Amino acid sequence: MLPIDSDLGRFRDIVKGRIRRELKRYVSNHELIGRKGKDLVSIPLPQIGIPRLRHGKNESEGVGQGPGGPGQAGEDTAEHELDVELSVAELAEILGEELSLPRIEPRGASSAPTVLNRFKGISRVGPDSLRHTRRTWRQALRRQVASGSFDPKRPVLVPVREDFRYRSAVPQPIPHSTATVLYLMDVSGSMGQEQKEIVRSEAFWIDAWIQHNYREVTTRFIVHDATAREVDRETFFRLRESGGTLISSAYELALTLIERDHPPSATNNYVFHFSDGDNWSATDTAKCVDLVRQSILPLVNQFAYAQVDSPYGTGQFLKDLRGAFTDDERVALSRVESKDAILGSIRDLLGRGR
Repeated sequence: MLPIDSDLGRFRDIVKGRIRRELKRYVSNHELIGRKGKDLVSIPLPQIGIPRLRHGKNESEGVGQGPGGPGQAGEDTAEHELDVELSVAELAEILGEELSLPRIEPRGASSAPTVLNRFKGISRVGPDSLRHTRRTWRQALRRQVASGSFDPKRPVLVPVREDFRYRSAVPQPIPHSTATVLYLMDVSGSMGQEQKEIVRSEAFWIDAWIQHNYREVTTRFIVHDATAREVDRETFFRLRESGGTLISSAYELALTLIERDHPPSATNNYVFHFSDGDNWSATDTAKCVDLVRQSILPLVNQFAYAQVDSPYGTGQFLKDLRGAFTDDERVALSRVESKDAILGSIRDLLGRGR
């Protein structure tokens, strides 16, 4: 290992330690969403010491002792903010360690094959880099014994071209677990900008943890007010809307997508719904409870609902779900009073390892 590699490793350990100490601040910072690339997230870390030269006083005349500019040199240390890139997997690992999250255990036969080439076969042709020495000498011995040219008193083996044997790749399907995650967000008028930022931050970190636990993850995004529609990731994390609230519209659309595209025999399904709990009517709430119990739960590993406090929402929906699903391990419920409560809510939703 080069010295610079060791230094870089120590620096990354320092960075991760700082993120652990200030995890609550980073989790509640919705601006991280905009800093996410394909595989990396840019983390702003203030007050990390940057190496710099210090000079003592030079009492004598010398180089650099001219009159200089009109201003005075400052003595205060500047505040530095350093952007450090970490992989989403590294962030998820930090989150899991700090919250003591159990690893998700995929259920059922929900898996997809990955084809790997394993060098378990033997071939008569191939590159020299894959030549199988033992098989080549064995074939040479077999040929010389058969032809009578092998002398046990003077055992000399001379492989010829036809003796050469090579390792060959044999395609082998390896099953691995897959997941499909549906994120549902209330964008009605009672959900203010702060509530939507909380939802997006929590969804971002939940997604990081699930991606860390599965080799292949499909995400679907649904927004709803009085009606529901599917959107792409960019729209989900940027959308501003208003209107009434009919939660059943989102559940019906989620059920349609699961039944049509993501049967539980092919993937482990998760549904995460975020709202302020202000539904149109008690009748629609009863419909939602029935949809979850009768239709959605049989198709998913977990149904999760996080309710964000809002000055305009009644918050009744969370109470109704708690009353309906008190002892069902497949249902995870959480209340998010403010940005500071996001970490606790993530623990509530992911702490069962489903």
